[in-house]
Amino acid sequence: MTRIYALLASLLLAAPALAHEVTAGYLQIIHPHIPQPAASAKAAGGFLSIINNGTEADRLLGIESDIAVKADVHQTKVDENGIGTMAPVDVIEIPPGGTVKLEHGGYHVMFMGLMGTLTEGELRKATLIFERAGRVEIEFQIDPPTGQGNHDGMNHSSHGSGG
Repeated sequence: MTRIYALLASLLLAAPALAHEVTAGYLQIIHPHIPQPAASAKAAGGFLSIINNGTEADRLLGIESDIAVKADVHQTKVDENGIGTMAPVDVIEIPPGGTVKLEHGGYHVMFMGLMGTLTEGELRKATLIFERAGRVEIEFQIDPPTGQGNHDGMNHSSHGSGG
């Protein structure tokens, strides 16, 4: 009997980490997360996937958060010479029946001017703003560092923000 209680307790403790998603109408937001940046970092990237189970497209218009002074949706592109650039985007289209991934090397959330240290295991609130679904409250989980950098070295001068 003790084994059963131990098993149930471990499953209950693991559930929040495994079930980190939000459903808002026909949109499903999967695992919003920020790899833990260095304590001295001024910027961090946020990542997630958005599934549109509806029959009409929706558009991600922006994000609000108190994680940083400024939060934008960005896109990283690499040109034919292998030079990477990053710039904010106004909208991201989420087609009906489609999935858009905000991930390293593509679309992502850029948190500039971090308002404090982000510690592995924390959940930090944010609001995604969609054209159709409206305002959707989510929590970014602070994941272990990825070793892919913390965006401090990226040039953000093209959009008027330090970081």
